[in-house]
Amino acid sequence: MDLELLTFRARVFRKIRAFFDRRDYLEVDTPLLAPDLIPETCLEVFETSYLAPEGSKSRKNRPYWLIPSPEIWMKKLIADHRVSLYEICKCFRNGESLGHLHSPEFTMLEYYTMDADYGDSLGITEALFETLLGDPELFPQGPESGSLRELRPPFTRITIEEAFSRWGGFDLSGAVRRGTLEQEARKLGLDPPPGLEEGPLYDLIFIHRVEPALPRNRPVVLMDYPAFGPCLAQKKAGGKAVERWELYVRGIELANCYSEEGESGEVRRYFEREGAIKSREARVPHRFDGEYWKTFLPRGETGKPFPRCSGVAMGLDRLIMALTEKSSIDGVLPFPMG
Repeated sequence: MDLELLTFRARVFRKIRAFFDRRDYLEVDTPLLAPDLIPETCLEVFETSYLAPEGSKSRKNRPYWLIPSPEIWMKKLIADHRVSLYEICKCFRNGESLGHLHSPEFTMLEYYTMDADYGDSLGITEALFETLLGDPELFPQGPESGSLRELRPPFTRITIEEAFSRWGGFDLSGAVRRGTLEQEARKLGLDPPPGLEEGPLYDLIFIHRVEPALPRNRPVVLMDYPAFGPCLAQKKAGGKAVERWELYVRGIELANCYSEEGESGEVRRYFEREGAIKSREARVPHRFDGEYWKTFLPRGETGKPFPRCSGVAMGLDRLIMALTEKSSIDGVLPFPMG
């Protein structure tokens, strides 16, 4: 990476910190190593070990895992202190391709806003983009020069239902209700194995038909994901969708947001269900805390439940890609893995 790009990257990180500091978010610094993780069946992790000193009687060797996100730590801080938080940190995901859009080690911005839902988080994210694009130190030529104006808010909002109707050509909810997702996939020229469940069928159609068709001339926010997809987001009224959005910039997924699930029973069921799948199918199995759900019970003397909040996870390397119009993540990493 040349000095000019290295300097730009550092300035963007400074501007992001200033943005959240002005809004009274607390910057936190959580561990990269964890003795257990949230079970997420959509990703693989890295395992390492703590080696106790030779001859130690008080300590034993034990496994640790590199975090794929600081979420597991940040929610514990939210439960204890009930304040808006943000963190910029390294995160790690295994089993993904190298170069272009993925790096096993990457930089994440994660921010949680108290007394907020996913709509509020979208407004904050748009304000962050407006602030960065309007900063004369980052862009002396102004935010309307070249393709930068394509990144300006307001973002285009499209529900998942609308996206499947527009680019898949069918009614997603109706197909799920009728059990015809496999037929719709075959109509689109895809070849799923017989008997595939609705989640993998949805992913197949989304990845191969919907995602590639998303507009690239404006940031697009896909909203209201189907409830059958496992995640710790609150359900919308009716229970068929969850309060979740993902931000795509020039066709590339950049950020993921939930209205955070704060009901301890729902968290417990998620951990039990996804933990069983993870233990059975993961290439790199990991521990998960069977009592993590207690984080969401009323805490301390106040007896208050887990606060209403919304969190966003944003890939900063991909953000730098968008702001510098690079086509590969390797072009914005100081030391790409190659």
